[in-house]
Amino acid sequence: MAAGEGIRLRPLTERWPKPVLPIDGRPVLATLLRELAAAELRRVWLVTGYLAEQVEQLAGDGSAFGLEVRGVRQPAVLGSADAVQRALAAGAVVPLVVTAADTLFRRGDVARFAEEFRTANPAGAVAVRTDPPPGPGRHAIRRSDGRVLAMRDEDPANPWSGAPLWGIGPDVAERLGLDRPPYELGNAFQSAVEDGHTILAVEIGKTRDLTYPLDLVKENLPYLQAT
Repeated sequence: MAAGEGIRLRPLTERWPKPVLPIDGRPVLATLLRELAAAELRRVWLVTGYLAEQVEQLAGDGSAFGLEVRGVRQPAVLGSADAVQRALAAGAVVPLVVTAADTLFRRGDVARFAEEFRTANPAGAVAVRTDPPPGPGRHAIRRSDGRVLAMRDEDPANPWSGAPLWGIGPDVAERLGLDRPPYELGNAFQSAVEDGHTILAVEIGKTRDLTYPLDLVKENLPYLQAT
């Protein structure tokens, strides 16, 4: 999913979309595409919207990353579930792994997540982490024995936040877009949980992204962090 406007990163995102901005000196999207290839997730539907041409030019047809990339346009800010529905309409099939195009995962975590989702064959899977912890824009997820109990938890002592990495099976896919716009994945997963379906909570390591302009300095010039 690469359609967002990155409002909190303005004025940088007035000119460049978040996925093409760098972490460790490399475009976030380029690093993520290589992780998808390493996880043997070879067919990628790249859902774009804001400044779509820059994102699509970076990804190309995917051959530079060992992938097959197909671009899909989301015409407005209609939510993450809508983005997945547009990929499905363009030929993606369940089960599938969904990720945001502006987040980096610890090396190997995407592959491990995909393998756990594949072998367990649950209704869905959600990646959870403790770094970064729950906070603004990151809801705590209630989990127990490797399963999601609730997609939102108001307990301030809960250290587990949801990462933008999901596994979607048929039982979750059929719930996409049943709420009001903007249609969000969290609502589809919560509906599946309430109906008794198993949603895995897969623990992963630290994730990194760019939320505010200063993050661009912190994530690319680490020697400045001590000053």
